[in-house]
Amino acid sequence: MSQTSASVPGPSGAPAKGMAWVAGGAFRMGSEDFYPEERPVHPVSVDGFWMDAAPVTVAQFRRFAKATGYVTVAERPLDPSAYPQVDPRLLVPGALVFRPTPGPVPLDDFHRWWEYMPGACWRHPEGPGSTLHGREVHPVTQVSFEDAQAYAAWVGKRLPSEAEWEWAARGGLEGATFCWGEDFTRKARYLANTWHGRFPWENLALDGFAGTSPVGSFPPNGYGLRDMAGNVWEWTADFYDDRHRDPAPRPCCTPHNPRSALPVQRLSENGFHRRVVKGGSFLCAPNYCLRYRPAARQGQTEDTATCHLGFRCVLSPREAATG
Repeated sequence: MSQTSASVPGPSGAPAKGMAWVAGGAFRMGSEDFYPEERPVHPVSVDGFWMDAAPVTVAQFRRFAKATGYVTVAERPLDPSAYPQVDPRLLVPGALVFRPTPGPVPLDDFHRWWEYMPGACWRHPEGPGSTLHGREVHPVTQVSFEDAQAYAAWVGKRLPSEAEWEWAARGGLEGATFCWGEDFTRKARYLANTWHGRFPWENLALDGFAGTSPVGSFPPNGYGLRDMAGNVWEWTADFYDDRHRDPAPRPCCTPHNPRSALPVQRLSENGFHRRVVKGGSFLCAPNYCLRYRPAARQGQTEDTATCHLGFRCVLSPREAATG
């Protein structure tokens, strides 16, 4: 593990409150040590950019919805033609909600702990009856890819590429397993909001949180970024494939600011493309989802909204100057 140039100063003055500068550089993206979709490790290079220091919060998203009248995907009526295999009577607005099982279950079927809940949305993350009271500085959840893009456009920013996100999450530590180094805890202190116990039924909440946590509850990484591990998964702009495409087989050709191509073969059953999500969440446990690591990645269909999926935004100096 080596230290990269996390201390390189950026342009004077962040373009928006609450953004941190991430110096550009080259690194080896991915990991060979955990899940297949993180392979192969390959060199990439990114330019410097500003990134939201924390995930977008409930309060921030509420201001956007109030100012624009925006209606999220989870709040809209569903189009029966997009879901030809589903009984039209079941196509009511809603989203996915986690339900712990009463005891140990096989981990080969996520339907055992995920439930489509009519009425669940960003205003009611666990379904009707749940509220946002006391969660103003928690990450907003139950937002689809389209919702995240709409918010980003409203504030004059964009969603990060997968390479930008991973580079930022590493916080200047090249090759480290976690955002803060190799050890999961530091002096017996937990450094991210993750699942403690046996998923999906036993959550000991040893870090103090059984669900989402207020942003900034854990120490920042080397770039001053909070919650790059755990709390909520975060959307990126990149399309998902089940392995990294190694775009640079020759050492001379490190790709610069890479973005994934459109993987048309990776459409879901209902015709939606999948995008890369990063960072893991409060539901990630070592026995099922050890993905609260910079290299970890998963694919989510663009219409997905869940109680553990949010986002943050980025902006390059050129974008800030021309915006």
